[in-house]
Amino acid sequence: MSVPLYQAKAEFFRTLGHPVRIRILELLSEREHAVHELLAEIGVEASSLSQQLSVLRRSSLVTSQRRDGEVIYAIAVPEVNDLLQAARQILSAVAAEQADLIAQLARTTH
Repeated sequence: MSVPLYQAKAEFFRTLGHPVRIRILELLSEREHAVHELLAEIGVEASSLSQQLSVLRRSSLVTSQRRDGEVIYAIAVPEVNDLLQAARQILSAVAAEQADLIAQLARTTH
């Protein structure tokens, strides 16, 4: 039995619904990273990073490979970069609208 597209999309966005996973994807969108590099950049416990990387691997958003005794992670689907950029643009637009509303409120007394 196949899953409806809207349900698959909801599951995909749930996968993205953790700040550490988003940060991992942001870093990997720049370049491949070894686990120790991700740990240094993100600043979470190793077990937490491992858990979040596992979620991203299971969802096929990242890949891992062993190289010179280290595990190296990379983005598996280049379109993730586009999604991260789109999220930034959406947040910028929403923030601009909120700033306009705040400015209007500041100008009125009623």
